[in-house]
Amino acid sequence: MKTMTEKGDIVFSYTNSDENILVNLGKQLKQMRLNKNYTQKQLSELSGLSRSAISDFENKGSGSMKSFVQLLRALEKLELLNHFISEALVSPIQVAKLKGKMRKRASGTINLKNNKEESEW
Repeated sequence: MKTMTEKGDIVFSYTNSDENILVNLGKQLKQMRLNKNYTQKQLSELSGLSRSAISDFENKGSGSMKSFVQLLRALEKLELLNHFISEALVSPIQVAKLKGKMRKRASGTINLKNNKEESEW
């Protein structure tokens, strides 16, 4: 299910299908393009993608991550990707103390099926 915030932003939940999320991201890209007053052809020239690739993104939510980044760059919206980066607030002294002890791999011992059932998300 998708809901809207007071500002009209789309908020996704785990009940949304993957396809629904992608289609709605495509709609958001289209709105960004229209807000810039670009045609698909103009965005094609700015991004280096074909017009049909842009149409597929906007209408079907289909395309590669690389193409998605190219579109965000052409639309001057790369800052939206900052939400995916979380920097750990660790002091340089703590980093030095933890050096060699920071996790580099997951153990894989968690049972995902049971974990999903217990989660309230």
